[in-house]
Amino acid sequence: MRRPIRIPTLGGARAVILHRPHATVQALLRQLHAIGLEVTQAWPEAGAEALGADYLFFDADMGHDGLFPWPAGQPPMPLIALIGSEAPGRIEWSLRAGAHAQLLKPVGDNGAYSALLIARDAFDAQKALSAEIADLRRRLDGRQTVVRAVTLLATLGKTEEQAYAQLRQMAMAWRISFEDAAARIVAMRDGPEPGVQDG
Repeated sequence: MRRPIRIPTLGGARAVILHRPHATVQALLRQLHAIGLEVTQAWPEAGAEALGADYLFFDADMGHDGLFPWPAGQPPMPLIALIGSEAPGRIEWSLRAGAHAQLLKPVGDNGAYSALLIARDAFDAQKALSAEIADLRRRLDGRQTVVRAVTLLATLGKTEEQAYAQLRQMAMAWRISFEDAAARIVAMRDGPEPGVQDG
């Protein structure tokens, strides 16, 4: 299923430009102010204000590990790489850092708007995919726990169908989800698991 494309309203959004003082910064500031963004510039570190930004532009040419105040590749907002050198190592570093879009230097009178939209869409798609993967992992872990619980109940002389039905009845009696009931059964047999509580 295709994810719907959303064109965000950019007026009032906050951006940080993480770049040394340069003509590129001035050109980018003009574009972003014309679009309606509130912009701050920082260098050589992003600083705490970056954590509250909606977008972050960064100098890929001077970028280095530890440039951002978050784990590598896990930015909390869309990142746009400002690239002057198309050396493979610089591009690879910006991708590892989590860049969602790029803007080639020297920056002129256009390009920022499309970079903002592309970065926002890529960031949103990445977040949606990460949430979907986390949900699938959680569901898979839950199914494995259900199989273990049914197997444990079946060792008490029940068929698999009877054990499954008993697990469902226990979940209803305990007023918890089927997966949580399975986790409780497994915990009773194996000892407490992290996050599993009786009650």
